[in-house]
Amino acid sequence: MYLDAFHVIQNNLIKITPEQGSRFAKEISDDFNPLHNPDSKRFCVPGDLLFALTLARLGLSKKMIFNYTGMVGKGVELSIPDTNEPSFTIKDGNDKPYLNVTRDGEISQDMTLIEAFSKAYVAFSGRSFPHILVPLMQKHNVMINPQRPMVIYESMAFEFDNFDVSHPALELNNSELVVDGKRGTVRLEFAIMDQDVQVGKGYKTMVMSGLREYDQPQVDTLIELYESSKTHYVA
Repeated sequence: MYLDAFHVIQNNLIKITPEQGSRFAKEISDDFNPLHNPDSKRFCVPGDLLFALTLARLGLSKKMIFNYTGMVGKGVELSIPDTNEPSFTIKDGNDKPYLNVTRDGEISQDMTLIEAFSKAYVAFSGRSFPHILVPLMQKHNVMINPQRPMVIYESMAFEFDNFDVSHPALELNNSELVVDGKRGTVRLEFAIMDQDVQVGKGYKTMVMSGLREYDQPQVDTLIELYESSKTHYVA
């Protein structure tokens, strides 16, 4: 399983080092959010890694909802319950919750399908900045704080019509930003495709904080820093 390189299991607890979380973000998600840099004081494990680990351990249900309630920082050890219940919570050793999961319908344990779908979703999710978020910010004349760019994963959900799927891929259907003062909520809606046939749908939401008036030169600098970080890592 491709996830073996991005976590360790000790005493039935999952531990993700900053280096592992950062590598997953950059190499699997193509996500260069500075929050996932191992030397960041505010480092957090990518939410997409928690999503992928959950599917790998408990299977892929036809309908699933993921609500993120906390950021997994350095040294946090997680417990994913071995359960058949329709809802469960991923917590740390101190019983602090980080992710609530609700599921319904048929459950597939087909690891080929699970890996293909988790990779497809993670690849889609990692493309949020700058390709989707910058046009939304420009449209609403707001931008994130360039000194402390905060874009936090809030939730995601999906629903399959069936599991007769061989090559899942995600396509963006709609994107929107709702601004409330210095806070903005982004919703990305997607179709789950299999060789040009839609087999499901879903959405992802994120929260942007510290919003201020849009400034193109500052946004250009943000994009340049993001792209240079990517170029440097690849090199």
